[in-house]
Amino acid sequence: MILVDTGPWVALFDPRDGQHAHCRRVLRDLRGDLYTTVPVLTEAFHMLAPESPGALRLRDFLLRGGAAVWFLSEPALVRALELMNRYAGHPMDLADASLVVAAEVLRTRRIFTLDRADFATYRIERGRQLASFEIVG
Repeated sequence: MILVDTGPWVALFDPRDGQHAHCRRVLRDLRGDLYTTVPVLTEAFHMLAPESPGALRLRDFLLRGGAAVWFLSEPALVRALELMNRYAGHPMDLADASLVVAAEVLRTRRIFTLDRADFATYRIERGRQLASFEIVG
């Protein structure tokens, strides 16, 4: 299972993006189910512009089952907001926080992101242990 952050979604579905070719290569080579979160998709659709060809392609990809969408429950939202407060010195937005919580709940460390600096900093709680993300791509 691999979580997907905003940057790869934008790059994959906007051929003008400087990371487009790189993200296509990474996606082609990935093995495992893709998951993302509603806050990540909100950010991606905003960056692509709602009626752009990229947004339409991303919608088609999701509707064809290209990735599963993980929804934040109320406890998951509370946890995400706690994380945003914890990382206040290294600002964390809701999209990133939702991915950290998804990693904790879904028990995965793998993430496809272009935001290496942030995800190298964030930690996933595993009981009393903290685990780092495994950044793919």
